[in-house]
Parts: sequence; C-alpha cells; structure tokens
Amino acid sequence: MEKFTSCRICAGQCGIRLKFDTHGKVVSVRGDHNNPLSRGFACIKGLTLHEAHASPDRLLHPLKRMPNGNFARIPLAQALDEIAAKIADVRTRLGPDAVAGFRGTMGYTNVLANALLPELIKALGSNSFFSTMTIDQSAKWVAVERLGAWAGGRSPMRDADVLMFVGTNPLVSLSTFNFNNQNPAKSIKDAQARGTQIIVIDPRESETAKFADLHLRPWPGEDATLLAGVLHIILDREWQDVEFCSQFVDGLDTLRAALARFRAEVVAARTGVLQEQIVEAAALFAEPLADRLKRGTAGSGTGPNMGCNSNLAEHLVECLNVICGRYPRAGDFVANPGVLAPAYPRLEQVIPPQRSWESGWKDADGFGILFGERMSGTLPDAMYAKGVGRVAALIVDGGNPVNAIPGSSTPAAFAELDLLVTIDPFMTETAKVSHYILPPPMMLERYDIPNPTYEPHIFQVPYVQYSRPVLDRPEGSELIDDWRVFWELGHRLNLPLQLGGTPLDFDSIPDDESMIAQIAANSSVPFEIIRQAEEGEIIDVVPQMVLPGQSDARFAVAPPDVIKELATLHLEFPQDRKRPFRFAMRRMREVQNTMYHDLPSIRKVIRINPVWMHPSDMADLDLSSDDIAEISSAHGAIEGPVRSDPTMRRGVVAVTHGWGGGKGVNVNILTHRIMGRDPINAMPVMTGFPVNVRKVVVQ
Repeated sequence: MEKFTSCRICAGQCGIRLKFDTHGKVVSVRGDHNNPLSRGFACIKGLTLHEAHASPDRLLHPLKRMPNGNFARIPLAQALDEIAAKIADVRTRLGPDAVAGFRGTMGYTNVLANALLPELIKALGSNSFFSTMTIDQSAKWVAVERLGAWAGGRSPMRDADVLMFVGTNPLVSLSTFNFNNQNPAKSIKDAQARGTQIIVIDPRESETAKFADLHLRPWPGEDATLLAGVLHIILDREWQDVEFCSQFVDGLDTLRAALARFRAEVVAARTGVLQEQIVEAAALFAEPLADRLKRGTAGSGTGPNMGCNSNLAEHLVECLNVICGRYPRAGDFVANPGVLAPAYPRLEQVIPPQRSWESGWKDADGFGILFGERMSGTLPDAMYAKGVGRVAALIVDGGNPVNAIPGSSTPAAFAELDLLVTIDPFMTETAKVSHYILPPPMMLERYDIPNPTYEPHIFQVPYVQYSRPVLDRPEGSELIDDWRVFWELGHRLNLPLQLGGTPLDFDSIPDDESMIAQIAANSSVPFEIIRQAEEGEIIDVVPQMVLPGQSDARFAVAPPDVIKELATLHLEFPQDRKRPFRFAMRRMREVQNTMYHDLPSIRKVIRINPVWMHPSDMADLDLSSDDIAEISSAHGAIEGPVRSDPTMRRGVVAVTHGWGGGKGVNVNILTHRIMGRDPINAMPVMTGFPVNVRKVVVQ
C-alpha cells in the first residue's frame, strides 16, 4: 500500500509517497513522480521523515519540570490550566509585553500554528512576538521597508535571461525566492536550456555554483562591498532601465554619487574577487541585449543576511532589481495569481517605503517592530531585564531558540523566565530548560495546506497540495496540536481569537479541517477544489494581468541611512594578524537548522557538524581529516574535527549553525549578540568575521 503527501520541512514542499507493509509500518519513502512541481524529487530530509515519527526519543506525553529539575508526566488539561494561570499572573504583574511567543522553523509550514500563535500574543495585548525570520533573514524585511516594493509582484523565473544568487545555495536550501525550488537541479537545468545564464556569488563552489555561468568568490562578509561595485559599474555605463528609473525611482543620482568610490579595482582588493569578474558580473546581469533590455532577477539567502552590513547588502541586492526595472509591467501576465490567498489586483506601481520601526512601539533599547515582530537578537536582553520591559513568559512553537539565537550567554537568559512552554516532539535544548513541554502530532499525522502568505514566494505557478494524515498518532500518546494549545489558552484566558479574520468559537472544539477551511474561506479557489488536490495540482485559475498603476509612489534607493552605511563601509581589507581566517556559515543537505540530527539514516551520513577547510589550508596547519581544530574569535572558541573540502575558498573555515547540546558544536559561542549588530533589526554578525584556526593536540 502507498500513500502520498507533502514534506513540509522547508519551502520546497516536495511531494512524497510512503510505502507500507501489511502491518502498516512504513518501509520506504520516495519522491512522488506524479507531483507536477517536485516531479519525483525529495531530499534526504523528506525521505527520512518517517524515522522522526517513529523515533524512540519522541515525546508522547506532556511534561512538567519539577523543583529538582527532572521532568514528570502531567495530565494535559492540568498542564494547560497551570500554563494559563501563570500567563495571567505574569500579564497582571508585568504587563502584556512580558508574555511572548516564538515561532520556529516548523511553525512556518504548519498553517494553523503559524496563524494562531501570533493571534494569541496579539489578543493578550502583547507586542512580544519573535520568530526565526529575525535570526537569519530579517534584512529582507528592512530592505522592503526602506526601499519599497512592487505591487505587480516579482518577475517569473521562466522569463529570465539571467539570475543572480547572492550567498544562497538553492540546490541545498530550497529557499531562494527568485528560483523554482521544487526539484532544484532539474529547475536550473531547464532554465539554462531556455537560455538563462546564472551568476553565483558565494565563497565556496557550492552545489549551485557548479552550474554557474559566472561564479564570484568574495571573502565571507564582503557582499555589500561587492554589490556596491557591481551597481557602480551598471550606473557608470548607463545599463540601468532609464525609463523605469525615471518613472518609479527616487534618489538615483544620490546613489550614483555614493557608489563612485566603489571602483572595480578597489572593490577587487577588498573582496578578493578579480576586477574583470566584477565587470563581467555587471555586464552579464545588466548590459542590454541587441534588441531589448534583459530580464531576470537577483536574490539572496542567509549568507549576506547573517553577515556584517546585512541590511545594506540586502538593500543593494534589491537595488539591482530596481534600477534594472526587473518587474512585470501593465499588460504582463501574472505567473502565480495564487490559489489560497484572496484574489487581489497586481498593479504597475510602487508600494512606498514604510519604515515602520521608526514609529509605534519600541523596546527599552529603541528597537521597533518589523512586520509585526520584535527582533530575536533582543530576546535574551528582554529576558535579563528587570521590571518594565522584561519578557517573563515565553511560548516556543516548532523551534529551538536556546540553540539558534546567537551569543554565548543566550542559554543562561532562558533560565531567567518565570514560564517557558515548549511545543515540540523532542527534548531540544530549549525543551530541557522549559517548565512545560507539550508534544504535538508530527507532520505526517496532521492536515495541512501551504501557507497563503508565502505562496507567491515559494511557488512560481498556481499550485496547492492538500495534505491529509498518512500516519496514525502513536497509540497511548497524549498529543495536542500546536494550534489547539493556542485555542485552549485563549479559551481559558477569555481572549478574542480570530482565524482568517473570523472570530473563533469556544463553545465546542473545532476539528483540523474546519479550521483549515476557515483560513481558506476567502481563497481565490473554492475550498472543495483545494481539498481535492491531495497529490499536488497546478490549478487552472483565471489568468491575471498586471494592471496600470494608480499611485505615483517611488522606490527610495538612497535614503539617508543607506548612504551613511555606504560612506562608512571601509574599502581597505581588514587585516587581523591574530585571526587570519574568515568564518562562514554553511548549510547541510542532511539536516534543517536544529532538527533531526539523530535519525538513523542521517547519522549514517553525518554525526556532527565538522570544520570544513581547503586541503591546502589544512596542510599549512599540519591538519589531517578528523584531526581536532580549534576555531577562536574575539568572543569565544569551539573545537571540532576537520574535513577536507576543495570547494572551499582558501582562508575560509566553515561550520554549520544549529548544532550543539551534545551533538556537534554550537557556533554561537563564536558570536556576540550586541557587538557589531545592525542598528534596525538587531541582527548579530553570524558569518564573515575573522577567526584563528589551530591544531589541537590530543593527549
């Protein structure tokens, strides 16, 4: 027997098929060749999902931490009663902002949990909602708020003459939003067969870089400098879309002047990229064709967003799209009008900059809110605070912030909480210091649909898959759906919760499908059609065209704070004799952030997060594979076994984020939560900083 569903670990949302034996046990998982987007592809994470569900380490009953630090089972209803009472107490004593929520990676792809946790925090009157978005990619939000956005949506990949990937590796991450992430290797081959040329900016010859027509290898952390150099060449040679800039862009001359010192030879000396490659990248991206301007976009990932000058780097990535006019215009067809989100017109106009962090609520250090969220880099400080401004109660859903938030002092901050509730099927580092752990059903045991908010970003066509449970919940377990936790707390605290704009009824417990139907009540396609798309379907929606604009708003390519950041971006290479290497974050194909490191199939491939180095650098330090190396920064040191990797750039050392707690090393020890962080989004520097590497002699 076989059943099909979708993997919801990442934005790829690949279709998978599970094969069962006569006893109902999963014997194999494979990609679903009938799925029109993933076309049989699934990565090792999706192919081992069933192992996570069957793990002997899985938590199956609610737990409460006792005074001696040990955990004991507690009836679910009692746990919810006690949690609600403690939330009410904290709210009364310290105010609503003292109660916080944190949405982890698995919260984004759980459509009901994704909607209801922020709704609960909002209903409490609290501003304290955090998520992993402000750990690794909040610069994207800053860029939208400083630069503006395009009301006509993004240009589709299928029309691209050129695509630029900056510090992202979609063949592994499946989360680059100017790319078709489903079946990424086939997607990139199909694009190149259509004539699309690929530019990759990455210090390593990544899996994606192997397909590149042009690969630039800057030092980690130098993305802003390199992008400034590329933009300078484009404007100096007048390869921009003059008509688009005239109609929709403010500050072009100011930006041009600010970029004047980023000449190719100077940028080359700073970034380590050959001067002629910088010129070639600008030409490949922007030089007009014989008969028309080029099409295609630039997009980024966690590389520039976790490094120094992250907000500036992301602003410059989007400036490439703006000055080259890489947006659909009136009369162009919309590639994905949407299935789950309400229908709305796409317009040929700019959504003006909002700069929301400058108005409204601010924390004690002056940091505001972006898209309804506080900055995760400030959460430990808020937990350490005294009196007003303190976060004293925290609900964590689908994440592991003790492990993920930078800074060596982060774990200790969580011990300051009066109440920590973790909703997770495993005893993570965050769960270990929680007061209550509530185990939810896992992915293959619940109903789901893609998130309506993200569908235009993760699907290049109008696609949906309605996922039903394909595994039974473990016999004898006492699990509670993530969304049900928030519903139950809202009920106990008499809070007016809404879902899809409609108030929730507390008279009777709703079921999963009725809740999903409520989210999709205003979808572009009737819910009954959505429910039938169990194997994933490209929906035949009414074609939509971009309409003429109704506003004279303009992109702000050169706001004063961006110009100031450009002026203070040093062009001399920062030599550090004590720390001659550059540290880089690196993704692993086998794991997603802090999750599923212990699965049997994964541990056959990788058991730890090693220290990757170029073999020549290893030879210089008398290091062989599996020797122990110490990496030290200005803030701390870690040790790990070395792995030789010729795809690495010389002088760069890489380790994967999200490990630790007895499994590999936690790279947060090398970072500092405050020093060097960006001023708007409190983004710590997590990659691109100087480190020293030395061999550890084991006695």
